[in-house]
Amino acid sequence: MIERVGQQPLSTVHSQRQETSSPGASFDAALRQQMQVQESQVSFSKHAMARAEERGIQVTTDLLEKLHGSVEKAQAKGATNILALDSSLAFIINVPNSRVITTMSQDEMKENIFTNIDGAVIL
Repeated sequence: MIERVGQQPLSTVHSQRQETSSPGASFDAALRQQMQVQESQVSFSKHAMARAEERGIQVTTDLLEKLHGSVEKAQAKGATNILALDSSLAFIINVPNSRVITTMSQDEMKENIFTNIDGAVIL
């Protein structure tokens, strides 16, 4: 076999490739991990984010954890669209997508009727 200076024999290169993990496997693992993280988080639709900003509602980590907890409870009961409610805020959440559809402050809740929900969770 003719070898040039600075080149490894083909058999050596081939065996080194087999020893390292394939890039596809590491990408697959990273993608699965990211999907699990996203599934465990509640997201806001553009409409809900706009309403939260208009109404001065701060989306904090604590609030997101409470909303996620309400989604988990609703999933356990088979609900698909819920009203998550505390003393001053209300959120309509699509449970299968873990997505907040809209949000309201206490003043706006006084005269509103909540429709198209099949469950309610107190935060």
